[in-house]
Formats: sequence, C-alpha cells, structure tokens
Amino acid sequence: MSPLCLGGNVFGWTADAATSEAVLDAFVDAGGNFVDTADAYSTWVPGHRGGESESVIGGWLRHRGNRDKVVVATKVAKHPVHRGLRPANIRICLDGSRRRLGVETIDLYYAHEDDPHVPTAEWLGAFDQLIHSGAVRHYGLSNFTTERVAEVMDVATKEGLALPVAVQPQYNLVHRAEVETSGLAALCAQHHLALVPYYGLAAGFLTGKYGRGEQIHGARAGRVRSYATDAGFDVVDAVVAVADELGVEPATVALAWVGHQPGVAAPIASASSAEQVGPIMAAAELKLTRAQHNRLNKVSLPFT
Repeated sequence: MSPLCLGGNVFGWTADAATSEAVLDAFVDAGGNFVDTADAYSTWVPGHRGGESESVIGGWLRHRGNRDKVVVATKVAKHPVHRGLRPANIRICLDGSRRRLGVETIDLYYAHEDDPHVPTAEWLGAFDQLIHSGAVRHYGLSNFTTERVAEVMDVATKEGLALPVAVQPQYNLVHRAEVETSGLAALCAQHHLALVPYYGLAAGFLTGKYGRGEQIHGARAGRVRSYATDAGFDVVDAVVAVADELGVEPATVALAWVGHQPGVAAPIASASSAEQVGPIMAAAELKLTRAQHNRLNKVSLPFT
C-alpha cells in the first residue's frame, strides 16, 4: 500500500470524468496504488444521487485494466437515502458500490459513520459475513469516537468476529485533538489499527491558497471557514515558511507532517488536477528536520 491515499471525493464533483482519470493516471505513475471513495460521494451536489465518485473510479479501472494493482477503499452508512448500519442496508449498499466500481471484492470497506440504533454485534456480524463470503477483504471505521472504537474491538473479540484493520478520522495541523487528545492514537497503537486520516490538507486550507482577511470562496468554502481563524492562519504561515526553506509546496509539508505522525499508515489527500498530484505524492519522501517539525507542532498547539 502506498504511503499516501488518493481521496476520491472530488471525482465527479470539482473534477469531471476526464480530469479525474488524468489525476488517477498521474497518481499511479508516481507510485500510488491506494484510492479512497464512498457511496455518499457526492450527494451534497445539487442533482447528484451519490456514487458519482465510485462510477468514475470504476470507469478508470475498466479503461486501464489495472484492478489487481490498485487498493480500493469505499464506505457505507452515510448515504442520505441508505443511511445506517443495518445489515440489510450494508448488503444493498455494497452491491451498489461493487457494481459502480466494477469489482467483485472491495479491498477495504469502511463504516462511514457510527450507528447507535443498531446493536454493535449485529452490524459487526454483517461485516464478518462479507469478509467470509469474499465480497470484502478488510473493514475499517470512519468518524468513530475513541470510546466506540474500543467497544467495537471488545465486541468483535468476544464474539469471535473479524476485527477492523483501519480507522479513518480527521487529522491535520489545524485538527489534532480528535486523534491525539482523545486517546484514539494510543488505542489504535494498542490494537494495531492503521490510521488513515482524511482532510490532511484541511480541505485545501493548508495549501496556502487562502489569504488572511480574504473572503473564503470556492466549492469547499463552507468547510474551510471553520479553519480560517487567526490561529489557523498562524499555522498556514508556518507551513509556507517551512515549504520555502525546503523548496517544496506547502501541501507537501502539511501532508508530510501528518504522514510521519505515530500510527499513520497513509494520509488521504485529493487532487482536482493532475498537476496537484506531484506535490502531494512528494510528501511521502519529504524529511522534516526536528526543528521544522517542532515549529509546526508548537504553532498548532491550539488545535490539540
């Protein structure tokens, strides 16, 4: 598995099919092989029904004939029409995801969010059955609290069910507490769960493209505004300064910081053009000095 995961949330949204395939080509050409999507991408766009990203990735896999060289992760439970972790819903959504992706087996299938209305053992049993049937290779947990991840591990162990292999939280220089302060990182280390964090670039905020005091605009404006505080821009300034020292893009520095945190297997980052792939892929090779790492840690302390 490559040390960076390509996020598919923009496919069929800010990147059309042709652009998305160019992004995927550039990612694979640069050594990437891990792609993340969800059945809910991109239901937030007017006129979209969900599954747009999966369909784009499925078309690309078919056109390139490279299914056996790509690790595909998708998710269930957050589609507004098929929400939750009822076993029947999981099976229906899985069939839809496999059809759109054009694959028999999903490599990594996430519960996209928790569902307190379904007994834990019940939905874990559904994932266990999917693994034993060959429809899914492994499963993971996305957007689960530390306490619920601990409960999942306890229930699965006691019931003799398949254990999750990965946890997908939000984690970046302006959103650290969910992983660090909550104890999630320590719990994942205890149970050998890989951290595969999303929003490594804070929805593009950490790329430095937004100026302090500027009006936040663009497709992700709503998500970016929550980061656009004085403390947030202090972090951006530090990322840009380190990037200038190293002669790389700010995105490379921000992702390198996430990728080198304990327990992180592969941060997720998306790209809306093939030109954006190089800087994010360079993060896996970038070595921050101890002084640079400490500067980034210090300036981002308000977010721990």
